[in-house]
Amino acid sequence: MSSAAAPQLSVDTLRHDWTLEEVQALYDLPFNELVFRAAEVHRAHFTPNQVQVSTLINIKTGGCAENCGYCSQSAHHEKEIDIEREALMEVETVLKAAAEARANGASRFCMGAAWRKPNERDMKKVVAMVEGVRDMGMETCVTLGMLEAEQVAQLKAAGLDYYNHNLDTSREYYGNVVTTRTFDDRLDTLRRVREAGINVCSGGILGMGESRRDRALLLQELANMDEHPDSVPINKLVPVKGTPIGDQLAESRDIDPFEFIRAIAVARILMPKSYVRLSAGREEMSDEAQALCFMAGANSLFYGDKLLTTDNASTNRDRELFDKLGIQPEQVHESA
Repeated sequence: MSSAAAPQLSVDTLRHDWTLEEVQALYDLPFNELVFRAAEVHRAHFTPNQVQVSTLINIKTGGCAENCGYCSQSAHHEKEIDIEREALMEVETVLKAAAEARANGASRFCMGAAWRKPNERDMKKVVAMVEGVRDMGMETCVTLGMLEAEQVAQLKAAGLDYYNHNLDTSREYYGNVVTTRTFDDRLDTLRRVREAGINVCSGGILGMGESRRDRALLLQELANMDEHPDSVPINKLVPVKGTPIGDQLAESRDIDPFEFIRAIAVARILMPKSYVRLSAGREEMSDEAQALCFMAGANSLFYGDKLLTTDNASTNRDRELFDKLGIQPEQVHESA
């Protein structure tokens, strides 16, 4: 437990100089006090009963050169995992899926590809996908791995709204998760994206064997960026058999729901104007736990049955939960 007192903050406090001791002190607050503070901050900056809804599609599956220990799409784990490589989807197929997502209430369409970094041939298709989704009036997001400056410029010219590149965990714990790219490699890509004027989407994964201190360090890193990420996905590990982390943790106790909700609340307090997104792991969360996440400041989620290669809460279940809680999805923009 932290011995420091939790800082007393105005709901309008916007900082980029958080100390680890301050973040840990927030984590250590009594649960009700922490959620109350986070809810106050949330209401000061967002409509409290409105949630931004995104849909994520895997536009290219498997064969990734990275060795992320949680990921079913890594080429390093293919022999142990029953997953087939799939080439980059055709543009028309992706746009059809985007239209269906829009009809189901999604306001943002996210496209993920299992790459260390994309090549120029594939970039042409991705650019066409971004342009097509934008023409529907939806926000666009892609996650393609590391990017060079020229690739960032191509995506900016196509009208990309968000680029997702998660830090995954703390700098200290990072080597336990992936060794084929460094923590600073991730930060470099985020810097290029931000400098180009594209919104940053960056968060992490909880439940990979890290400590509460690591979770605090992850959120401190995000909150102390020159500009806070516009969207902060908080994922709960979905252990995949055949991956190093999945095999290590499959039989262990899942991350405590209250610990997960604490992370949501701390993220909301540290980054008051960012969207805090419930991402992977919602399939296993109870309605009550998700409701507490919304109370603690989560105001974005992924809609649909799949998040890349893992299950997600079904669309019908989400609609039923929204009805129970009186939550409304943010409106989809009308196409021009």
